[in-house]
Amino acid sequence: MKKSVAVIGAGFAGLSAATTLSDAGFNVTIYEKNSTPGGRARKFEVDGFSFDMGPSWYWMPDVFDRYFERFDKKVDEYYHLKRLDPSYKVIFGDHDVWDVPAQMSQLYKLFDKIEPGSSRKLEKFLNEAAYKYDVGINSLVYKPGLSIREFADSRLMRGLIRLQVFNSISSHIRSYFKDPRLIQLLEFPVLFLGAMPSETPALYSLMNYADMSLGTWYPMGGMHKIVEGMCRLAEEKGVRIRLDSEITGVEIENKRIKSLNVSGESIQPDIVVAGADYHHFEQELLPEAYRRYSPGYWDKRKLAPSSLIFYLGVEGRIPGLNHHNLFFDRDFKQHAVEIYQDPAWPEQPLFYVCCSSKTDPAVAPDGCENLFILIPVAPGLEDTEEVRAKYYEDILTRLEKHTGYPIREHVVYKKSYAHKEFIKDYHAYKGNAYGLANTLMQTAILKPSMINKKVSNLYYTGQLTVPGPGVPPSLISGQVVADQIEKSLVL
Repeated sequence: MKKSVAVIGAGFAGLSAATTLSDAGFNVTIYEKNSTPGGRARKFEVDGFSFDMGPSWYWMPDVFDRYFERFDKKVDEYYHLKRLDPSYKVIFGDHDVWDVPAQMSQLYKLFDKIEPGSSRKLEKFLNEAAYKYDVGINSLVYKPGLSIREFADSRLMRGLIRLQVFNSISSHIRSYFKDPRLIQLLEFPVLFLGAMPSETPALYSLMNYADMSLGTWYPMGGMHKIVEGMCRLAEEKGVRIRLDSEITGVEIENKRIKSLNVSGESIQPDIVVAGADYHHFEQELLPEAYRRYSPGYWDKRKLAPSSLIFYLGVEGRIPGLNHHNLFFDRDFKQHAVEIYQDPAWPEQPLFYVCCSSKTDPAVAPDGCENLFILIPVAPGLEDTEEVRAKYYEDILTRLEKHTGYPIREHVVYKKSYAHKEFIKDYHAYKGNAYGLANTLMQTAILKPSMINKKVSNLYYTGQLTVPGPGVPPSLISGQVVADQIEKSLVL
């Protein structure tokens, strides 16, 4: 008889774990508290506008390819990708705007224009990053992080120095480049990993390889098309997805989960995979005697940022914007300090604008744009309407100055989203948006474990455990925990 598995949460990790387990012969049901699947990658539609609520960057296409190929499928059977060129726009100041090209030859020319001779350095830098990507993404991140013995791998041991785990990415980048704008361009991918660049391992230059060499892509119809494709594949494999089904209680017997209370109904799965917020499930739902970690442990964890997001529907076509736009027209380092070292609402924030209607006419009415504006901020801040209004005015002033378009008077739809919604919708610890910071002391076996040694049939997956925050790592996390469950039953 097939063993039954309850997967909590229909985000990327939950969908990935459920599909992998069902394909392996388990009887799998996903329980999702919200009315639509996707977790942070949900979408909403209003007045002809379609908004991706969370992730908007499609990097590391090989990770998605590898996932679908695991089930003898191809990505283009589920959604269609377009490579963006330019990859994105960076605004450093009023007359200092870069379109970052997708073609490497053009990227080298851009670097040489800014800092003569730097294209050769960039080539070497990316070659090193390619090695880190190969080892990191194809080997390290697929390990469950349960024992130091996992890393007693000859390839990893030989490559430890080349992986630069103990050097900072800040010093690594500065050993190649001098122009502060080039440095910012190369540091930005780690801004959301949860630490200052000076405290982030140089291993994560693999993100620069993902950015510049593998490219920035877009699934036509929006990022939620990935979720739709994963749900379709999951159901093809026999997974049942139950929406509006929140876990509100856990009963333990003989060091096993005996039952879960799901919106008033009791279910008795053989195995439970918690793909919802790790902290919430452990600290709020598990009886205290069965928690692996203490409140003090969690309070000392370093979290990746939260976000203040504005979703705007705008009449008219806005000039001066690409699909992705990074506003680095303020002090990069000071904003990072206000996220990671001295948590506070930033005085002069950097921000990001996604205008996917530049690529995809299906996401906005004719002649309109949809804007997704994101300010990375520290988790755990007091989130008030007054604070949101202040930042809305500041960001719109800067955005209107850059575009020369009176956006405010053409806004026909507006919604904001920050800490309070992250907590309400996802039980996100301290209102975080991205999960646990990828610092050296929170890597691999030093992250919250996928297993609970006090409860034999409970496993965890997602951005608060291995391998870490982001869409590709969450996709991988689901596969890793599913493989671990299979192995534990064989053993």
